Amino acid sequence: MFRCGIAYPRCRWIVPLLLLFAIIFDIIAIAATSGWVEDEEGDSHYTSMWEECRGRNNNWDCRSLMDFSWAQAVAALMIIGLIILIIAFIISCVALCCTLNLTLMPLIGAMLIIVVVIQIIALIIYPVKFNEELFEGHYYYTWAYGFGWGATILCIGCAVLFCCLPRYEDELTGLAKTKYLYSSA
Repeated sequence: MFRCGIAYPRCRWIVPLLLLFAIIFDIIAIAATSGWVEDEEGDSHYTSMWEECRGRNNNWDCRSLMDFSWAQAVAALMIIGLIILIIAFIISCVALCCTLNLTLMPLIGAMLIIVVVIQIIALIIYPVKFNEELFEGHYYYTWAYGFGWGATILCIGCAVLFCCLPRYEDELTGLAKTKYLYSSA
């Protein structure tokens, strides 16, 4: 795959591990009770994917964002993406860790591309609609929103790997002939 000499048998374990990290990042982004958006000072207004809270000094007035159709769409897209990601992870563990089944690799790559498209749509809808309907000053998109993007970026990288790995079947199985950079001839 890479001319500098990647250890292909390690890819069998690293790529599912990267998918596991993407799942963890997605769960953190979806389950976070704060941390998608905070006001500039971080003490009077914050939102998560699920609710918006305003207030000061532990006196918060929270309301659900699920009253807005765009927030329902964001939540649905993120959850659907997470479910497809979990299915892709399970298939990748079967295809790479248990046995080497290279015919499943393009399927996993396609599933990850679907996850990427779904999550990019959700992660773009959220700030656009937030700025249209809830914006009241200077805000920062914070850690939980970043975990959503982190999961999406991991899925992009894994999709590329799953689409490229079937071309290196001999290297993955260990049947490839060793290539030396130097010959004494």
